[in-house]
Amino acid sequence: MSLLTKGIGLAKKVKHRFQDQIRERTPVYLSPVRRIEKVALAERVCALTFDDGPCRLPANPDGFDGKPLTLVLAETLEKYGAKGTFDVVGDTSGNYPDRAGKHGSATWGGVAYDHYPDFEKDSEGGALHCPELIGRLLQGGHEITSHTYSHVLFGRKNLVYGSRKTLSGLDEVVEDLEKLHALLREQHGYEIKLSRPPHYVDGIAGGFNSYDAYGKMGYQYMAASFDGAGWLPLATYEAEVEATWRPIEQKLREDPGYFCGQIIFEKDGYNMARRSPIADGLEKQLQLLAEHHYRVVTVSELLALSPFLDLPQSDPRAAAAKKLLKGGWCPAYRDNTLRPEEPLTRGELAMMAFGWPGVDVRVALVRGERKLPWSDLRPDHPYSGALVLAEEAGCLTAEGGRIRPDERVTEDEVRQFLSAKVGKAPTQVPGNLTHGDFFLLAAPLL
Repeated sequence: MSLLTKGIGLAKKVKHRFQDQIRERTPVYLSPVRRIEKVALAERVCALTFDDGPCRLPANPDGFDGKPLTLVLAETLEKYGAKGTFDVVGDTSGNYPDRAGKHGSATWGGVAYDHYPDFEKDSEGGALHCPELIGRLLQGGHEITSHTYSHVLFGRKNLVYGSRKTLSGLDEVVEDLEKLHALLREQHGYEIKLSRPPHYVDGIAGGFNSYDAYGKMGYQYMAASFDGAGWLPLATYEAEVEATWRPIEQKLREDPGYFCGQIIFEKDGYNMARRSPIADGLEKQLQLLAEHHYRVVTVSELLALSPFLDLPQSDPRAAAAKKLLKGGWCPAYRDNTLRPEEPLTRGELAMMAFGWPGVDVRVALVRGERKLPWSDLRPDHPYSGALVLAEEAGCLTAEGGRIRPDERVTEDEVRQFLSAKVGKAPTQVPGNLTHGDFFLLAAPLL
């Protein structure tokens, strides 16, 4: 293993440890957009996701008679009755002027921007240039998700990509997302539902983040819980191929049910050494999963089986939350947990019912285009937009210029809220209402 590869691996571990520490200190709020890494599932079902394609160039090294890499992956999946989720880009040819970075480094495909499938070979990849590959994926029953049109970072990521150009703010991020969405809808009649930010960079200039952008798009945030490792350059191609399947073999040996409900990250393109180990490693991955009786489905199919991280659908509270979800409510936290034992607050109740329409209101509040009428809430609070709409609809009442978002809801407030929102009020409301109690109370009223 080269010093560069060791350095990349170490930087990745440090980044993950740093992110875990931040996550532990950061409050988690209810959200219309959920970061989906895995779901609670007892069945042996998992999903494979492939970033950065489609790729018309052949595998490297090419043992597939010149077939486009994306086609190799699709045919390998189909050989095992598996469905993949392909997280595609639109076109990176607009990301110039630029220069190629050092071969084997994180800037291999461009210093200022990414270029897929390679520097100055943008026309061999992306949904714009490869409509035949998009059509082939859809014909095979695979899922298409958005990795953005241009694969330009939403915001700064100084640790690895300090020299990268970024999008200017929320409007430009949404414009980029809409461009790919329109391309898939107009050329293929396909509606995208899920998205993954380039390099998982969430921060957006102006005090916004990827959850705001996805909220405006109606998307869910597709993350992953296991790294298929094909992006990382190693000393030899053989070592890179082994790195794609050996960790899976080890996890299955330790716990055959380890991958239940998991989303696995893969790459539909070249790694930093301009090789594609996934082309040969994918079959071994699928063999291992098949030997342990796993079904490989799309991420959307996985979510249909079990939408949430902490409760399976066999739990009545999860089943009730799923019904609320289908009705346009937002019962889950940003990390895709339901946390059914948590006490329900006024702000959370507003967010459950008005989370999606509240996105635009919150954006307007943060930008100063609207003013909050209360003294106990900041414009950038995650629930600000939803609380404005809840009060306007007569679901919640402010007192003395205060909306009291962190106070636990009372039984009378729940009756008022549901009566105003759905036109029905329950006759009995449990005291000290929890989230799980509310799911069971509200779902039958929809």
